[in-house]
Amino acid sequence: MAYLVRCPIYLVSMARKEAQKVKRQGRPTIIGAGLTERWYFTHMNELEHLKVKVRPRYFGHEDIFCLEKRVAQVLKEDGSAIVVFDADVSTWNDAEKAKLDALKKKYAKSKHVTLCDSLPSIEYWFLLHYQNTNRYFGTSKAVIKELVRYISHFDKTESFLANKRWVEDMCADGRLNVAYQRAKDFGDSGESYTHIPEMLEKLCR
Repeated sequence: MAYLVRCPIYLVSMARKEAQKVKRQGRPTIIGAGLTERWYFTHMNELEHLKVKVRPRYFGHEDIFCLEKRVAQVLKEDGSAIVVFDADVSTWNDAEKAKLDALKKKYAKSKHVTLCDSLPSIEYWFLLHYQNTNRYFGTSKAVIKELVRYISHFDKTESFLANKRWVEDMCADGRLNVAYQRAKDFGDSGESYTHIPEMLEKLCR
């Protein structure tokens, strides 16, 4: 099986550049909304050797308030945080949209907090490994319905997600590079988007 090792080739040149020195030491901590994010980054940490901490206690509910509390905890411990979450709830819940907008504004210029939201959900990032699309999906369920065409039996349960094979297969044959470039090319211009590439850029320097 041809499998991509280390960082995507689009990021190799970045990895060769001398990283800027920062006051905060150690690896950044991933803060996520649920099991999918937790297991995906756990597997990516092993398969792609990402320099990031994945701790179960920093994963939980989608609620923006809870995510912000975890960010504050990481910053209090003099660490840096990468926050990965789904933005779909903000499209139908005005209160959550206001919280999300406030969160983005608060950390817009922060060197220690990177926000990586996906619309409608992180499963859209997974789908980019197989499809070149940024069409409207509306919900994560709609994305998953399309995703199972390529990842059979994909399921948001721990019994499925804990097996790294689904991530290994998804990234094989250069598909991680493809997904990265598609996401960068689309940006925020369509009905769906993901900022996962920004996280990869930060971790692969």
